[in-house]
Amino acid sequence: MRYSRDMRGYGSNPPNPNWPGQANVAVQIVLNYEEGGENCVLHGDAASEAFLSEIPGAVPWPGQRHWNMESIYEYGARAGFWRLHSLFTELGVPVTVYGVATALMRAPEQLRAMQEAGWEIASHGYKWVEHKDMPPEVEREQIAQAIRLHKLATGESPRGWYTGRCSVNTVDLVSEAGGFDYISDTYDDDLPYWREHQDRAQLIIPYTLETNDMRFGTPNGFNSGEQFFTYLKDTFDTLYAEGAAGKPKMFSIGLHCRLVGRPGRVAALRRFIEYVQGHGKVWLARRIDIARHWASEHPYRKPAVVPSKMDKADFVAAFGSIFRNGQEVAARTWEGELSAVNDSAYGLFFALRTQFRDMSDEAKVEILKGYDGLNNRIGAARVVADAAEAQSLDVMTAGQKERLLQLLDDYVRKFGFGVVFAVRDYTTASLIEAFESRLANDRQTELAVACRETERLAFLLVHAFFDRHDR
Repeated sequence: MRYSRDMRGYGSNPPNPNWPGQANVAVQIVLNYEEGGENCVLHGDAASEAFLSEIPGAVPWPGQRHWNMESIYEYGARAGFWRLHSLFTELGVPVTVYGVATALMRAPEQLRAMQEAGWEIASHGYKWVEHKDMPPEVEREQIAQAIRLHKLATGESPRGWYTGRCSVNTVDLVSEAGGFDYISDTYDDDLPYWREHQDRAQLIIPYTLETNDMRFGTPNGFNSGEQFFTYLKDTFDTLYAEGAAGKPKMFSIGLHCRLVGRPGRVAALRRFIEYVQGHGKVWLARRIDIARHWASEHPYRKPAVVPSKMDKADFVAAFGSIFRNGQEVAARTWEGELSAVNDSAYGLFFALRTQFRDMSDEAKVEILKGYDGLNNRIGAARVVADAAEAQSLDVMTAGQKERLLQLLDDYVRKFGFGVVFAVRDYTTASLIEAFESRLANDRQTELAVACRETERLAFLLVHAFFDRHDR
């Protein structure tokens, strides 16, 4: 079974984005332009809009216009947009617009103002409607229509995409459409990353729903500009400190003309922008700038090995010897739940180890019988007279060699399987001491000890496999 979600990401060591000027954080402002693209019977929709407005608990009105809802959206186009345009141009803030195609077609003057200001205009889909129940063929056609209208309105195809009210198919369908420097229909990271679909690498620049003025229109969200400012400031301060400590990130801020464009809220936005501009190591950028920078600094590198995408025969051939006699371990691992979390060295080791631990004691003993018991290595060891020189299994005194070979024989007679040691962790003397201690165990206790040592060896082998293939 394959689990399609990626719960690992970059793990504990994300890449350094090397933002321009060695900035501690890249701050990116998105202005969602949706006014005129929302649900409305005038647009051929079945009901009125009910999402992200000043009307608590709004519901769609089937077959009817909702005059109040329409006028709230109209405020965004008529007043809110211009207030925000004035703020951003005055403060010299670069902006990415998520433009709904049908909304842009109904906003010629706003569109001209965006372009004259040098703002990026990314696509926000064909209409500002819900896509979760939309058949893939319908959504595919709407993506094509959005691109067509966007090009008619702006003079060029969009380089970025964000649907927002997306379906489980959206990111794949937009990737298949092609031509996009980035897609933003995810909220899963603080850095861009590459996502592969049908052997094509697509850059993903995650977006945000929390540092977003939409929370003015949701229960338990912001109820004052001061709350909005404080939350943005706390987020910025945290990310700025992380960047100063060597782990720079990206900070996305989502805005809407009809929400933050109100006078009592825009004041908080101004305070925040001025606060950000008071810091030296900040890169204020459009999303397209971030996409191009990332593609230059961190171009897509196809992994040499992706265990979760291997077929069973290749998987067993590659990993069946991680545990000796371990073809069954590898087969069970492949048949289990593999995902992106298992495509790292530790993640794959974890999956293999889980299956090994889940086997019966009898099956574990059969695996342990595959280990050679160290006889050959000890027999080939170079003999030295001085015990101080005997620091590994490859160099030992005659007495140590004799003692170890005797211990090996005693171990097999008592337990019925060869001893397993992750020998790199031992000197000759400490190995003899550990050996003697383990011979005092009963069989069940020793089986558990041997299995732990087997797991340690497997850990080393998996990491060595990835090291070889990552070169």
